[in-house]
Amino acid sequence: MSQLNVDTIKNRLGTGGPTLQALSVTNDATVGGALTVTGNFTVNGTQTIINTNILDVKDGTIGIGSTSSPTDALADGDGIVIYGTTNKTWTWERDTGCFEYNQPNKFKGVIETVSTGSTYDLGGGRVVLELDVRNATTFTHSLSNGNVGVVSFKNMPADTGVQNGTTITVLFTQLSSITSGAGNTTAGTGIGTNCFVVGYEDGATVAGISTRALVGSGTTVTLSTTASDVDFVSFFVHYNGGTNTTASSYKIYTTKNGGFARGSVGV
Repeated sequence: MSQLNVDTIKNRLGTGGPTLQALSVTNDATVGGALTVTGNFTVNGTQTIINTNILDVKDGTIGIGSTSSPTDALADGDGIVIYGTTNKTWTWERDTGCFEYNQPNKFKGVIETVSTGSTYDLGGGRVVLELDVRNATTFTHSLSNGNVGVVSFKNMPADTGVQNGTTITVLFTQLSSITSGAGNTTAGTGIGTNCFVVGYEDGATVAGISTRALVGSGTTVTLSTTASDVDFVSFFVHYNGGTNTTASSYKIYTTKNGGFARGSVGV
């Protein structure tokens, strides 16, 4: 038959309709009433159009861009489009490794992930504090007798030709009461004296650059010399869209609210 008409079959075989063990329809099929599929339902084709007012999906996870061999390159640009006078999009972009929106976002509350800054020794009393901005934008670091001679910002989104900026905050806790050269208490090795930025584009890091931060004092940011004091140091890393392996494409601004200690009153 060229077309399967369920009503015709029911009229001929009774109101209960036919019971079929298997059915293969090679041409178009139209179902005029409700259709219930108790088994798996697979659609092989190039387009699926659902004209309905309610789409209710039981599964808590929805897959997009499914393929037998998924890659970040294939996932580039995948996401959700809401049609309007101007389409509203939420897509994942491989250039920056981030989800991107073409509309503003409004949140009632934001909870940030806090990571611990990793360190390694450059020698000469200088310790590199590495902050991976793909993992978090708020970090903690406990200072000891070593000076943080370099602050490194790893995986900074740097899509060539597109400006962006990232704010990173570090909570420094002074563990040492030694005032001479203890954990960034001297201007010579202060926060912002040496900064390193490793950009991220097209799913991978690019060659890093070295620079100095811009600070309000025009010198550097030094931390409290008192043990157990906490300093909040904020960095704003601005990428101007230029060559992402060139120092002139980045500016780092640094400021501090410091000397936080437990108050003498209260609980």
